[in-house]
Amino acid sequence: MKRLFLFLVLAVFVGSNALARPDRTENSDIEVYLLTCGPGQELYATWGHTALRVKDLNAGTDIVYNWGVFDFSTKHFAWKFAKGRLEYMLAYTTYDRFLDEYIYSNREVISQRVNLDRQEINTMLMLIQENLKPENVKYRYDFFYDDCSTRVRDLLENAVGDNLLYPPEDIRNQTTFAKEIERFSIRSPWLDFGIDMLMGREGRKRTTLRDRMFLPDELSKGLSQLVIRRDGLMVPLLANPVTVVESTAVWQKTNVMLTPISVFSFLLIIVLILGATLKSKLANNIMDIIIFFLFSVLAVMIFFFNFFTDHIQMRGNMHILWLSPFVITSLIALILDKEFLWSFRTVFVFTIIFTALAIILPKLINPAFIPLSLILAVRSLVRGKYPWNPLKLEAI
Repeated sequence: MKRLFLFLVLAVFVGSNALARPDRTENSDIEVYLLTCGPGQELYATWGHTALRVKDLNAGTDIVYNWGVFDFSTKHFAWKFAKGRLEYMLAYTTYDRFLDEYIYSNREVISQRVNLDRQEINTMLMLIQENLKPENVKYRYDFFYDDCSTRVRDLLENAVGDNLLYPPEDIRNQTTFAKEIERFSIRSPWLDFGIDMLMGREGRKRTTLRDRMFLPDELSKGLSQLVIRRDGLMVPLLANPVTVVESTAVWQKTNVMLTPISVFSFLLIIVLILGATLKSKLANNIMDIIIFFLFSVLAVMIFFFNFFTDHIQMRGNMHILWLSPFVITSLIALILDKEFLWSFRTVFVFTIIFTALAIILPKLINPAFIPLSLILAVRSLVRGKYPWNPLKLEAI
């Protein structure tokens, strides 16, 4: 959060003469660098960051441009974020201030010289200046297709034009958006679980080299494979990486007993024990109301992100199979003390199907959902009053 507000403040106070102007002369000595920043502890910094440094030796300026800024004071911030309508913006600061922040937060920064000629640099500066206009400085953020990394990729592509050449696509290296995200979120099992719950079919799409550049480290690796066709030669787009800020941060591993699969397995055991020992109708009703209320909250969330958000990454979410509106109708039945056997039985069938898929496709569905879905399956089985009941549990 501090980083984002820092850039907003600096965007106001950095002098206008420090801006990269499109009217550079042929005698200007300008260097451009891609800055790739390592992940941080904050949620928004989990996947790292990308920025572009423009150093003008003649003018004595050294500016870093950053397309990853948003304002926490935005009106209805949480609602806009949930709806996928939060606007990000371009801001800039001095290179020294930029490094100071990453030194303070103990995050790695890697620099790579971008091998642009003067004409390409002038084109790039014109595009940045155009982007800094009040009507263009903000943009609708999209994690896969329009973020701080893809903005830099697009800028360089437009500056170089058709002379920027991509290597042949290697399908052996293709993964999915979800797998690329998981490389970082796996450090935090709960974050990984939450992402797996919200990720829709867009996250299952296979990615090309260019697609993977939505992540800062993949942008660096991807651009390092590109060449510029110049005067009959093939010039690498990026020079070799140089670490300008080293990180000594050590990622703390989550206690295995506090991971989602451990916690939900423990809860499943508790639910089974309570179901077998509670003899009071009131106690059983209270337990099931709590269980179905919590799953109804998840069902509402999944339904909202599937149909009422601009986040295309969350549409087509397979969790709607078991976290369906029938979970909510079952909760209503419990509150009104109605049987609604059809509702409970529908929940049971869909939940069993999902659980089976989770067991069969462990690489597609986070295993932590197995004990969680079994909690819902057990209680919907009991409330469905099937003539057969392998658990021998009955609703009182």
